[in-house]
Amino acid sequence: MRGDDKTSVVAALARWRATFVMVFVILLLIKLAIAMTLAPFGDEAFYWQESRHLAWGYSDLPPLTAWLIRLGESVAGHGLFGMRWPFLLLGSALPWLVVAFARRLFDGCAGWQAGLLCLALPLAGSLGVLALPDVPLTVATMLALFALVRAMDDNHLCDWLLLGAALAVCWLTHYRAAMPMLAGLLLFVFTPCGRAQWRRGGFWLAMAVAALGLVPMLISNWQQQGAGLAFQLVERNPWQFHVDALVQPLEQAVACTPLLYVLLLWAAWQCWRRREEGGSWDLLAIVSLTFIVVYFVAGLFADDLRFRAHWPLPGYLPLLAALPALLRPLYARRGWRIFVIVAFTLTALGQLIGMAYLGLAAAPGGARLLAGVKAFPSNFVGWEESGALARDLLQQQPGAVLVADNFMLAAELDFQLNNRVPVYVLDNPLNVIHGRAPQLAIWQRNESALHAAHAGAPMLLAVGETALRERDRPGWLGSVCARIDQPQPLQRLDLYNGRTRIAFYVGQVPAEGLNKVVAQNLDACLIWRQAHAAAYGGS
Repeated sequence: MRGDDKTSVVAALARWRATFVMVFVILLLIKLAIAMTLAPFGDEAFYWQESRHLAWGYSDLPPLTAWLIRLGESVAGHGLFGMRWPFLLLGSALPWLVVAFARRLFDGCAGWQAGLLCLALPLAGSLGVLALPDVPLTVATMLALFALVRAMDDNHLCDWLLLGAALAVCWLTHYRAAMPMLAGLLLFVFTPCGRAQWRRGGFWLAMAVAALGLVPMLISNWQQQGAGLAFQLVERNPWQFHVDALVQPLEQAVACTPLLYVLLLWAAWQCWRRREEGGSWDLLAIVSLTFIVVYFVAGLFADDLRFRAHWPLPGYLPLLAALPALLRPLYARRGWRIFVIVAFTLTALGQLIGMAYLGLAAAPGGARLLAGVKAFPSNFVGWEESGALARDLLQQQPGAVLVADNFMLAAELDFQLNNRVPVYVLDNPLNVIHGRAPQLAIWQRNESALHAAHAGAPMLLAVGETALRERDRPGWLGSVCARIDQPQPLQRLDLYNGRTRIAFYVGQVPAEGLNKVVAQNLDACLIWRQAHAAAYGGS
């Protein structure tokens, strides 16, 4: 290489590195500001509750998410930052892993460019703002892939151990850890370089270390009579074809931004075409396509009620690493250059819009601006107000037992009150749909435990009138009158043009369970009438 060319390469490398570091720092500061002000997401609050009851696992998840939250608050105290800083740290490591992975496979410039793409991709760049299991799962999956490439190339014991440890973290985090294991199995069965690893002792050592991550999951399922497996594999999934799931590619295009999604699919196709050319093209193709294709096919039959756009994210990350190298020989063409620039600009804009949305949700004034849009952040708002009101009402009703009508409201109240008083939960269908009913029973915080421990005691009931879908509200709200004796309205929160409504009632804990006669008389139920009047007017 001539001296001028070498100088040009070094200068380009320095520019890309400086750009990456600058964008990384700016995005990290934005994420930090949001993490310190945005109220807990509904599921996030329940994970916080799990951190107050450390165990081998829970009815919805393995234990690592709760363990990390407990660690965070042990170091930084109770609050949003205490709960989220471990996840913010892990999420901030992801773009650096993508940089290292791309540098390993290609070169320095490709590494920093891939890192910028990771920062711009909304699903990846925002990772860590919330204390959710996808943070350690995604980071551990990327770390496992990086360790695998090193181990296959160098066969060093430390790389095999790192691979095993990363896969163990995946198993400690989520049942979706089965997906990187499947991707690895396909790689090791269908590629020559993969088949060669079966004869290496380091590979079997890595699998033994990875299997250690299964131990807490097995113990918790044994203790809970298989509640976690039953929820993840059976209860949450209809396992019937639903045609509306064919829109998944459109969901992914929105989540990734459309033009970058096209580039990612193009990169997957290019990696597949080159899989027999040597290098790591076969690894990139099989790993990325396993996540993309298998999740698409599973999504046609599995759970369609919950947000799932983030599931294929680990499959996009290796494609981000490959994109700069694949696009480099095409960038001289004007059409390709314009397309790539527009795609990256739209992706960065999508990231900024996502951050702005979370920032608005974190501020009361901002949330009011979103009250008129369909994508209202209902899972992020109203919790501080309801917690403050519950605190005041408990002082006015000494000795009252605090009860919420669904697990999410209970978890948010518990977080706001910092676990100072027990919060019981009525047997809402939401508890079953989200796999939380067995866990509430284990903690003795469900309706049966309420009757057993506090029959006849004064009861402060918080009712989330907008928690269920509109068509499901009459049946549930009408049944709540049968779950509290002599209910009297105390106060209600009607926030953001009625998008969030929480009502508080005082009464007594029934001596027995659900009064079916009362539950069937919808028109006589005060709680239903109050909710209906608040929503539609009238009395």
